[in-house]
Amino acid sequence: MQELSGKTAIITGASKGIGEAAARHMASLGVNVVLAARSGEAVSRIADEINSGGGKAIGMACDVADFDQVKAVIESAKSEFGSVDVLVNNAGLIEPIARLENSDPLEWGKVIDVNIKGVYYGIHAALPHMKAKGSGVIINISSGAATSALEGWSHYCSSKAAALSITRCTHREEAENGIRVVGLSPGTVATDMQVQIKASGINPVSQLDPSVHIPPEWVAKTIGWLATDDAKEFDGDDVSLRDEEIRKRVGVG
Repeated sequence: MQELSGKTAIITGASKGIGEAAARHMASLGVNVVLAARSGEAVSRIADEINSGGGKAIGMACDVADFDQVKAVIESAKSEFGSVDVLVNNAGLIEPIARLENSDPLEWGKVIDVNIKGVYYGIHAALPHMKAKGSGVIINISSGAATSALEGWSHYCSSKAAALSITRCTHREEAENGIRVVGLSPGTVATDMQVQIKASGINPVSQLDPSVHIPPEWVAKTIGWLATDDAKEFDGDDVSLRDEEIRKRVGVG
């Protein structure tokens, strides 16, 4: 992981769960970290904790459904640390879970704005900086829902399928420019999202025992590994953390 030391990573949805764990792990590897989330207070607190532990981090309030806010985060990363090397598009929503006939069009659209547009906005804002230096890594947090149909999850399944397509399209367009793009499907993770899923009582995922969910730290370690050249063979598609071989490569499980 020495190759990551001194690089700069932007992580969205970094106020808790996978995003927070990824920020702390990347900082432990010597990466300059920019934490972005709607809760500016939370990411600022986490950034302060990272800095007090000898790392380098800044926290910024950001709604990824607003392109200007996303662009401001990317520009701040470049201004503060001098480069934009890794982008982790982690911010995502699944609430409200509902069958199509019972869904609220406005709320359904908000999930699309975050889970699809948020990924596009991050990539669009980061690409000029990565292309200027001829390198960069974009990691899009995906899901098994990208290739599955689940009751009550029409918004989530559709948005994750679109994010997978964005991963593939960006890889097709930018691989020749030295920019790596990969998706990560972590499986079920012990975060607030699983609490929301459990409470919904809809589809088999809500019936899973909490003990089967993996810790967010496993996902964080996988994100760190995906940012290295050792994972380059997986560019342009999703990597599943349910895969035992991948777990061995990362060193989790």
